[in-house]
Amino acid sequence: MVAKPNYIMSEIIDSNLSVAGDASQALSTRKKINLGLIAIGILLVLWGIYDEKTAFSYQKLAGFTAIFVGVGLFEYKFWYQNVGSALFTAGLIGMYYGYTEGGDDRYYALMGAFALMLIAAGFFTYDPSKKNYFGSQYVKNINMTQKLGTFIAMAGFSIIALSWISSAFEPAEGQTSAIYDFLMVFPNNAAIFLTISIVAMGGGILLYTFGSYAGHTKGIKNNYVMFNSLSSRGAIGWIVGIVLTVFYVQLYWHAAPLANAIDLFDPLSQLLRGKEADQWFLYGTLYTVVILFLGIKFIYKYRHSRYHLIRTIVVILSQLILAYFIPYIMESLSYNSADVLVEGQKQYGGYYSANPINSWPLNKDAFSDAHLRAYTQEAYQPVGLAYLFWGILLFLVVTPVVTYFVGKRWYCSWFCGCGGLAETAGDSFRHLSNKTVKAWNIERWVLHSVMVFILISTIAALFPYLTKKEYAIGFGSINKNSFYAFVSVILVAGAAVLFYLRATRFKKNKFLLIGGIIFSAVFLLLTIAYFSGGKEVFVIKSTSIKKAYGFFVGAAFSGVIGVGFYPILGNRVWCRFGCPMAGYMGIVQRFKSKFRITTNGAQCISCGNCSTYCEQGIDVRAYAQKGENIVRASCVGCGVCSSVCPRGVLKLENGPEDGRLDGNPLIVSKDGVKLNM
Repeated sequence: MVAKPNYIMSEIIDSNLSVAGDASQALSTRKKINLGLIAIGILLVLWGIYDEKTAFSYQKLAGFTAIFVGVGLFEYKFWYQNVGSALFTAGLIGMYYGYTEGGDDRYYALMGAFALMLIAAGFFTYDPSKKNYFGSQYVKNINMTQKLGTFIAMAGFSIIALSWISSAFEPAEGQTSAIYDFLMVFPNNAAIFLTISIVAMGGGILLYTFGSYAGHTKGIKNNYVMFNSLSSRGAIGWIVGIVLTVFYVQLYWHAAPLANAIDLFDPLSQLLRGKEADQWFLYGTLYTVVILFLGIKFIYKYRHSRYHLIRTIVVILSQLILAYFIPYIMESLSYNSADVLVEGQKQYGGYYSANPINSWPLNKDAFSDAHLRAYTQEAYQPVGLAYLFWGILLFLVVTPVVTYFVGKRWYCSWFCGCGGLAETAGDSFRHLSNKTVKAWNIERWVLHSVMVFILISTIAALFPYLTKKEYAIGFGSINKNSFYAFVSVILVAGAAVLFYLRATRFKKNKFLLIGGIIFSAVFLLLTIAYFSGGKEVFVIKSTSIKKAYGFFVGAAFSGVIGVGFYPILGNRVWCRFGCPMAGYMGIVQRFKSKFRITTNGAQCISCGNCSTYCEQGIDVRAYAQKGENIVRASCVGCGVCSSVCPRGVLKLENGPEDGRLDGNPLIVSKDGVKLNM
């Protein structure tokens, strides 16, 4: 079956960018007005945040109204996309209200906000030409082994699900409930039922995998993926999306309903780290189990490819060892998140991320004040300082150097936990990513905005803290002076590199210019605060900036939307639109790397498989048709585009930089064909 790419060609042709995305044409008057309203609205909201502490002031209300109107009336091709934009903006406003509130008000506000966003996603992805939108032909075509595997896996998952919902049936004091007593059988016999649950889920997945691919020739089989209710935005997909969204909201902001499900994981938590489970242990264990067994499914599905075999084994081992076992072993040895003796009294020693590849800026707290206290905790030495130095080395040296040689794939598709979940659990949803140029524009603006946000958040949080504190690190100390010198070097060097690239090789790239200006402005503000003796680098309080980033990006974007919306928006929403680590490596990959995907345009038959199954929303076919190298900042090098190509057109390569960015001698665009001279 020839795949159908998830994009509308007419939308690409009618957009403000050429097909190649090289030149921007004049914006229409309507779009200028809309962008103006959005900009004014953002400024009003920021004014309200600076001037008021209440959830909604007059400035904020006016700002949110301007943003709502500007986004809702944007120039889309179809009316339901305008409705989706308006609903998504309303969801963001609801998120802000939940951000300012606490307790049950926050919980219900966030539930409503994400419900609006889910509905908005439905309008955005609505396809009027699709028949049986909520139906499924998939069940009619699966064999008995697949059905049995699905049943066993669901039976194992139901043990956790029933423990989860049991709190809803908890009777009032002095009353009894037969349903609650029955459901409590699972957490009350946690060791037995947790074992049964994990074994059943794993065994069911493996049995389903065997039924799906055994007896077939080697090669990727995406049969019926467009007709599966789970993977084609059908009823099951929406149900899964809703359940995941509810789970993540409770995980981050309202863990009480998860209490009995958490109790189910107590025996394993006691075994690994010698303490009771919490919601993060439950989450980490489920995360690891899913990557393990669906990773095995991925390996068997892509067994014809040595690249996918090695890559997925590394993904599984990275999650099992680096992200799961090492951190919990560190806790059990009292090197992290432990009670320590300070002047003869026991107190909590603090926590830092013990996953050695969880680097800043993905790990927003890597260089936070709380982590600095934990890194330098005497009882954690020498491990604590080793993690601190490794975190700095990983961010400044290892990441750009390795990315130069092999691209960002080493992290995004091999070691990262977010990427690991996307590649394994999200494999069935990779074709749902949006391939339009409009989505590409949104991707670049949103992703780079998040990168600026995390930079400002980290500087804003640490500078005032280090004006009062100093941490000894063996050969020196971390204080206000060393922090200013270290950050200044990074900002000045970063601005210089961006301006140099803009002036010499990429003269039309506006993002390099904007990035250089932002780096320079942040350096100027930091310098003013340093020499004036001020405690705040930016106008808004540092605590507010840090809290806002943790809430909107660290939790809502990366968790709720990033994973909860898998069945609706695809498996790389967070990686593509929000991950600052991916953005950081993407800049290196785009402008200074040996990695590229080469194309043999003469062999391309324009089947569209490559574009359809690109989880990052890259229109790979457009490059292949023109015979151009694919050098995109967003490419995570998963290699699936190459694997699904029936003609061997695409190849992942690490070669000389010379000629890497050269286009085809012929430029094919909506304006016709011309020589690239």
